[in-house]
Amino acid sequence: MKSLFFMLICSVFCFSVAAQVPATMPDFKFYTSGQTGFTKNNIPAGKQSLIVFFDATCPHCQKVAGELSKKTKELSKINIYMVSLDEFRTINYFMEHYAKSLIGLKNVTLLQDRDHVFIPLFSPSKYPSVYLYAADKKLKFNNSGEIEVSKILNKL
Repeated sequence: MKSLFFMLICSVFCFSVAAQVPATMPDFKFYTSGQTGFTKNNIPAGKQSLIVFFDATCPHCQKVAGELSKKTKELSKINIYMVSLDEFRTINYFMEHYAKSLIGLKNVTLLQDRDHVFIPLFSPSKYPSVYLYAADKKLKFNNSGEIEVSKILNKL
């Protein structure tokens, strides 16, 4: 009986923690491939931003990246930030194999979360996690886990 009660309390706590996604873009510091710091202040005003948190070995992330790569025209008016805990050689491999059409686009930035701050700041529960922010950096939409890109496009 005690163990059942304990499991119930833990599951309620885990659910409430996972559900607390910040309503505005949190302050963060990620890094570019040149190891330059990149913060919320580096995101230009006046455009929506899509932050995609991924793991290069995640099949769901690979699928979503592939779908994003097929929609470059529809996504050209927003900033896209691909963020990973992986090393840049792994991030680059991922992009080359699953999101090749996004490589080199002016509106796409690859970022490494080398300080491991993404999870405590953005509260993702699964890979990939996507966060769509309005031009004023307020959260419009988020999803953790595999998602059809059309659902993101519908929120633009």
